[in-house]
Amino acid sequence: MKIDTFDTDALMPIAPRPPLVFVQGEGSWLIDHRGRRYLDLVQGWAVNCLGHCPAQIIDALSSQARRLISPSAAYFNDAAIGLAQRLADLSGLQRVFLASSGAEANEAAIKLARKWGGLHKSGAWQIITFVDSFHGRTLATMSASGKPGWDRLFEPKVPGFPKANLNDLESVRRLICADTVAVMIEPVQGEAGVVVAQDDFLRSLRELCNQHGLLLILDEVQTGIGRTGRLFASEHSGIAPDIMTLGKGLGGGVPLSALLASEKASCFAHGDQGGTYCGNPLMAAVGLAVIDCVSQPAFLEAVRVRERHLVDRLQPLIARHGLGGERGRGLLRALDLGRPYAAQVVDAARELQPDGLLLNAPRPHLLRLMPALNIPLADIDRLVEMLDRAIVAVGTA
Repeated sequence: MKIDTFDTDALMPIAPRPPLVFVQGEGSWLIDHRGRRYLDLVQGWAVNCLGHCPAQIIDALSSQARRLISPSAAYFNDAAIGLAQRLADLSGLQRVFLASSGAEANEAAIKLARKWGGLHKSGAWQIITFVDSFHGRTLATMSASGKPGWDRLFEPKVPGFPKANLNDLESVRRLICADTVAVMIEPVQGEAGVVVAQDDFLRSLRELCNQHGLLLILDEVQTGIGRTGRLFASEHSGIAPDIMTLGKGLGGGVPLSALLASEKASCFAHGDQGGTYCGNPLMAAVGLAVIDCVSQPAFLEAVRVRERHLVDRLQPLIARHGLGGERGRGLLRALDLGRPYAAQVVDAARELQPDGLLLNAPRPHLLRLMPALNIPLADIDRLVEMLDRAIVAVGTA
């Protein structure tokens, strides 16, 4: 594809992309190669928790790059030690493995659970996951996912991931057998259209795992690091997982993820797990800067204020257009359009004048809203006004 002076042919075509090239970002806004501005409600799929190019990340990268970038994962470095200790203190999970992506962290969680089953549960290896779940794009995490259509990709699949139904405890109970070692769940299924696991269900799931000696794995790649208004989404239900994965917001825009495990569940031997960039100090320094900001009670309270403001502002829009409603937790929300024209709304919003609006449509009738956690209230008001114009544009097209 030719986009003015840019030729995109060398990039492998793995996704449909509009004919624009982003060259700059600041806060809630992106700027393309023509100088046009876009209010960004995708934020790298909930990655940029502090918005585009925040000072905290710029300073952390600059400072760390002058000291140490990569000594190899064969040695300790102070930044990785600091981030691991901070995550352990905040989560109550004593062991931390730092990686580069949410899929990598979830792959490691699967490996850890199977290793634990081999050591402590007579070789148990199956991990119960959920219909419509999303855990990543490696072969194992795709197999663990319940995303529609993925069951026919890249056969044969990695076996051992029977699927239960979210918020249906009996469907989980029916799948438990002698080979079951763990249950893996997202507190909010983002790719499914922001479907929230009910707090009572998560508490009952924790009890069920305790009864059967199973590990509970929480995939908080999208929900962790303040996205739901708490540092970890598990805090809403008050449960403690045995294993938790983090990503996306942990790096605030740089490739960083983490596998956290209790002392009981942590059973990797030397050589079982690793990676060239695991614990990279440049990325770890950014993660520590992000955590130091997001974990502050005042910051998390401000996220909840923004959540209430967004929900309140969406209500007149829903009523005016007869939409199906909205749902979610914190600043991970879905707007139900009531009919399958979400893709058209996404396109119309991007082409608004003078500024565009960037949205994500995880389902034909749904828009997913993932703003920066520090989005100004004025930008939330602007979002709703622009969304209103995009819906009108589609309706009159």
